[in-house]
Order: sequence, then structure tokens, then C-alpha cells
Amino acid sequence: MKNLVVLIAVMVASAYAQSRTAVVYQGARLIVGDGSAAVESGDFVVQNGRITALGAKGAVKVPTGAARVDLTGKTVMPTMINVHVHIGYEGYTSWGAENYSAQNVLDHLQREAFYGTGVTQSVGTSPTDSAIQFQKDQQAGKFPPAARFYFLPGMAPPGGGPDQVLRVATTKLHTIYEVSTPEEARVAVRGMSAKGIKQLKMWVDDRGGTYPKLSPETFGAIIDEAHKHGMLVHTHATTLPDQKAVVRAGTDVLVHMVQGEKIDDELMGLLKEKKPYWATVIGLGDPTAVCEKDPFFEQSMPDATIATIRATTERKPLAPSCGPPSPRAPVREQILAYNFPRMISSGARIVLGTDTGIEPGHTFGSGDHLEIARWVNLGLTPAQAIVAATSRPAELLGISKESGTLAVSKRADFIVLDANPLDDIHNTRKISSVYLDGAKLDREALLVKFKKR
Repeated sequence: MKNLVVLIAVMVASAYAQSRTAVVYQGARLIVGDGSAAVESGDFVVQNGRITALGAKGAVKVPTGAARVDLTGKTVMPTMINVHVHIGYEGYTSWGAENYSAQNVLDHLQREAFYGTGVTQSVGTSPTDSAIQFQKDQQAGKFPPAARFYFLPGMAPPGGGPDQVLRVATTKLHTIYEVSTPEEARVAVRGMSAKGIKQLKMWVDDRGGTYPKLSPETFGAIIDEAHKHGMLVHTHATTLPDQKAVVRAGTDVLVHMVQGEKIDDELMGLLKEKKPYWATVIGLGDPTAVCEKDPFFEQSMPDATIATIRATTERKPLAPSCGPPSPRAPVREQILAYNFPRMISSGARIVLGTDTGIEPGHTFGSGDHLEIARWVNLGLTPAQAIVAATSRPAELLGISKESGTLAVSKRADFIVLDANPLDDIHNTRKISSVYLDGAKLDREALLVKFKKR
């Protein structure tokens, strides 16, 4: 433990020192993240953890004595922002409430950062008080570099809410705000607001008739009370009737796609009217990428976990497998191909959310790249996918003034890539380096740590 404390202190001090020195990064293609055309050869200056100048190569005033980093042939984009994960329970060799600790939360945030994600939001399953304390400690510089931690509490009726995997762990930690009536819901929301919480999640899902589900009166009260306090509501809803009901009631963020049937004109009309944000979380339902034997997905996982996944042929919760695909896989793909472009054309504002943290084959960080590649496969352009993974989730979290794009005064959180993702979205996986607050992340040291997990 003493050695760990010393290591953290050294890493924090090193990152701080790096971020204070003026550095000019020269010659890279700059993808700003707002959908505007890339600067094909640009320079930008970073000092005190912020971008202080940015423009075409040679047009930027460089501070006297600034260090220079040649990025000719590289591409730079903002770090990604993932607004929907479940942090703290995954242990790779085990899973559950016993794993939940500040150090495990930090481990998951470091994995996100390793893969180029600068902000990560845990949705509905982080214990409120410990999550608030972690945020305070991270902001105070008590942890080494990692993705910035955001969280929001979750609401459900007693015995409802998360799937059977998460439900066991969250019940042990008394994480979910359980409500049965509109008045109970309003009291809970007011309590969250009093703690400074700005967003919350609710589950509106009976899991095929096996769970209790929030009534329309109760989830309507949650939305109404949240909006009175300036709070946004994320809603887990997976069926067509439930998505219509929660969008009609005014949910701000819709989580999941309807994957069991094609959406209809009524839902499309509601989306055009309300224009909610939308976290797709498609990748969790895909076969595990570890089966592809791609080093990008394997590098942050213990070898024993990889071997276990590849040896498993039975598909069940917490046991991602390399067995045969589900007989429903072709039907699912047909529905996704139909629903996805219609959701987009109707005005759903897509943002990056992966649902990682439930099974070891769908990992923190690498799952982010899987999700954005699925979007492009389903019809988005790479430029649109990058906006949905950077500037738009910053808008949702209310942090656009400091994150989400490469711009003067913004935090210097960026990814250096060896190839252009505008040509092929899979090039987001060709990571040369990651910078947080202007400091280069020590990805090599993190890999050693991850493999020992």
C-alpha cells in the first residue's frame, strides 16, 4: 500500500510538471470535434493544461522558450466522452459489490483514458456518497491521471431497475433509489438536487414481465420534479411502447435502441418534436471482440481472462463467449439497420454510451471504439461519429466550455493518432499517445498494471 501511495504521488507530480510547460505541437491534422473541416496541417500551443493557441501550421504565435513536438503525419482529435458506463464492479477475475472501491473506480477510469476517453459517466449504479467523495478527491489531485469521473444516481421500483447482473451488486450497496409512488419519487429527486446532482437515471423496463416497472404517473413525476430543479433525466427503455411513453413524458436522454421490432411513425414524430439525446449502447449486444484476436481489445485484459472467454462457448450473463452466434443475430441486425437511420433522421441526438462494466469481454475504453464503429457501419459518417463521441456528449454534460473540442481555452485533452479516422473510423484505434490536461499519459506503465490484474 505504501508503494502504491508513493507511485500515485510520483505520477501526479509528473503530470502536473508536464502540464505547466508551454509546448507547441506542430504539423498534425487537427479534427476539432464540432463537425467543421479538419485543419490538414496545424499547430497548437498548450500551457497550464489548456490550449492557448490553435491554427494552420506557421500561423500560430509560439511562446518564447516553448518546447516543440513534431506531429507531422499524425492526426489529433479531442479525447472522447462516454456518458453511459457502470463503473466499479468489474474485477476481470471476479465481479460484484466486493470489488467496489475508490481504487477499482480509478482502475476503470484509467482504462478509459488509456483508450482515449477523457470523461466517463457512471450511470445509475454508483453509490451516491462515495461517488461524490471520489469526484472531490479527483478534482483535488489525489489520484493519478485518468478519465474525469461523472456519475448520476438511478431510480426504480423496489426489486426493479438494473439487469440481473447489476441488481445483485447494487442491492448489496443500497445504490438504487427505490420509489413506488409519485410523491416518493419527488422526495427522492429533491434529495438528489440538494446534494448538487444535475442528472439522474430511471429504469422503465419490466425485463419481459419479470420485474416491476415504474408506473407512468411515477416516472412522469420523476421527470417533472427533475426539470423543476434544472436536472436532466436519462431513461433506460428498450421496447417501442416504453420509448414512446418516456419521450412523450419529456425524458432528456433515451438509452438503448428498440431491438425487438421496427420503430414506427409515432415514435419518429415524438423524436422530431422532443429531440432527446440518445445513447445507443449497441456494442453490449454484439459478440465479444476478444474472439477476433485483435490486440487492440486484448492489450488491457489479463491473459487468463482472454483465455477464459475464448474457451467459453455458452452465452450467458458474465460469461462472454466465442461460441456460435445467437439464432436471432440476423434478425437483430436487420432491425438495427432499419431503426438506426430513422432514429437519427427523426432528430435523436446521438451520444457515446457503451454500457461497459457488466462483462469482461466488453471492456472499458476499447468498447468506446467498438460503439462508434458500429454507428458508421449503420450509416453515420466518421465525422458525425466523432462529433457524437466528443462535442455532443460535452454539451449533454454541460462541460462544453472546457471539453469536447480542440479550441483555445479548452482543456488540453487530446488523442494523437497514427492514421486519419475521417478516412476509416477504425483508425481511432491507432493511438500513438493520449494527453490529459496537457500531460502525456504513461500508457506503457498502465499496460503493465492492467496485465497484472
